[in-house]
Amino acid sequence: MSFTVVIPARFASTRLPGKPLLAIAGRPMVRHVWERATRSGARRVVIATDDARIRDAALAFGAEVCMTAASHPSGTDRLQETVRSLGLGDEEIVVNVQGDEPLIPPAVIDQVAANLALHPRCAIATLCEPLADAAQFFDPNVVKVVVGEDGHALYFSRAPIPWSRDAFARSREELPPGLPARRHVGIYAYRVAFLHRFVGWPTGTLEAFESLEQLRALEHGEAIHVAEAGVAVPGGVDTPADLARVEGLLGGGA
Repeated sequence: MSFTVVIPARFASTRLPGKPLLAIAGRPMVRHVWERATRSGARRVVIATDDARIRDAALAFGAEVCMTAASHPSGTDRLQETVRSLGLGDEEIVVNVQGDEPLIPPAVIDQVAANLALHPRCAIATLCEPLADAAQFFDPNVVKVVVGEDGHALYFSRAPIPWSRDAFARSREELPPGLPARRHVGIYAYRVAFLHRFVGWPTGTLEAFESLEQLRALEHGEAIHVAEAGVAVPGGVDTPADLARVEGLLGGGA
């Protein structure tokens, strides 16, 4: 199986300006992501950016870089421009690894690519993890996914789904036993042809309300394969506290 990894890396960030270039254990964050991606089975790893500072830093540590427009409305639009620039064929598989995931396990990159290759009816493959913590379940910043018997996503939401009517009428302090609550892990494998279709569609109604791009695919009838991540996936870096946590891990050799 052959696949390409693309790492989108934007300089702009409300809470952490210049986030991809922030130093962690003496190296830019995006370098940690790139190094982990190069340990996967990908035949090619490309950093996609709209900023010359990120480009220059990436070239300095030996990465392949694709410059993209700064005006993209979504990360998937940026990814589509990248695969077009790289000349990838319609049936090729590309894995999108976010540039703020310095702890991403190479194994899950391989897993999501392999899952898509094994499910030709699907345009996208992604991962999830069991969710047992009630605070996370009710947190709108934690995206939940409900999955059908065929392993295809039924819905993604910031809302607490699936909803246990009787249990939550009594208490919301803990989740009832057996509730199939799953946290969506934001790593995706795509077929290139799907990316070309995606950018031709307007923002979906559900997508706009939930601020979740993957809902645009579901609204257009695309199948999304979802599997439980084979290894734990640490959270990315969104806040100064996240940065300190990752610095502590990577500074100690994690």
